[in-house]
Amino acid sequence: MPQITTKRRVPHSAVDMFDLVADVEQYPRFVPFCRDLRVLKRDPGGGDGTEVLVVNMTVAYKLIKETFTSRVTLDPAQLRIHVKYLNGPFTRMENRWAFHPIDDTSCEVEFFLAYEFKSRALALVMGSMFDAVFRRFASAFEQRADVVYGPA
Repeated sequence: MPQITTKRRVPHSAVDMFDLVADVEQYPRFVPFCRDLRVLKRDPGGGDGTEVLVVNMTVAYKLIKETFTSRVTLDPAQLRIHVKYLNGPFTRMENRWAFHPIDDTSCEVEFFLAYEFKSRALALVMGSMFDAVFRRFASAFEQRADVVYGPA
């Protein structure tokens, strides 16, 4: 199963970066290939400060358009976000974010993604370009942080 792991130092605080990634409703504005994102359900966690969202995200690239459902657990106390796949074009998909403060104005963003497509044809089409898409995806969050919080 393909996996992508990266760590990037960014010139924004860990709390700001957590808030930016947690604001999933804004993704269609800046995330490459994200055409729509709808929060279907929003529940507070078990009193530990976490929040759980169920979201539908539609991604499109050329003639391919897919919608998938995920459960997103936001943990602001630990500065972590965990995304668990529920339904759509994957057999399995898991994604994790962790935000590690370096100082008051910078942090290290750690990102992990593991995925496996249900369709072999879709895997062949998407798999070859997934690394390029991922690089654009990571840059989009950094650029959005500069827009929202100001350039470093």
